[in-house]
Amino acid sequence: MKIDILTLFPEMFVPLRESIIGRAVKENKIEINLVNIRDFSIDKHKKCDDYPFGGGAGMVMMPQPLASAIEAVDAEHRARRIYLSPKGERFTQKVLPRLESYGHIVLVCGHYEGIDQRVIDLYIDEEISLGDFVLTGGELPAMVIADCLARFQGGVLSEGSLTDESFTGGLLEYPQYTRPQVFKGLSVPEVLVSGDHARVDAWRKEQAIKLTKERRPDLLEEGK
Repeated sequence: MKIDILTLFPEMFVPLRESIIGRAVKENKIEINLVNIRDFSIDKHKKCDDYPFGGGAGMVMMPQPLASAIEAVDAEHRARRIYLSPKGERFTQKVLPRLESYGHIVLVCGHYEGIDQRVIDLYIDEEISLGDFVLTGGELPAMVIADCLARFQGGVLSEGSLTDESFTGGLLEYPQYTRPQVFKGLSVPEVLVSGDHARVDAWRKEQAIKLTKERRPDLLEEGK
């Protein structure tokens, strides 16, 4: 899986060099490339934004630097080009298999008041949003998507981790416990230390259904 991230602020992406994702990159299980949009500006000051036509607050990212950056990383348009925008399709766990299937995606991070519409019309395949809220730019959504996709790659997580977590099978994940068996007067449920794997499995499923009914009943409706 290859991910090109086009951004004005590549220094924001330190988290992708750490922990599980950092190891996945070092072991070549996933390729994540940070591309500085400013490097492609033909302006002598590397300017990438300007005032919007028609007036209004804020600045808009200019088409030339973005277009040149996209063409540089995906000259033949073989990748799936995605603009991270609050106007896009909401990103959920269900979207991940489709994104992973492309093999190569380009994530375009807007900033300020967004990007020139002509870049979207000419270069973008789809828009994706993290949710019904507005961020200062697309960098945080790009990190979230890259993190989620990195987890999907073979050998990145321990066996079973992807099949036994929240949103898998339309349920939230059951509660987890570790040592010590008693902490500040609270004990681990007896079934988890019984050694009876059938009972443990049944308890976990029961807890997952209970939590989902309480917190996300919409997931159960979607699964019907």
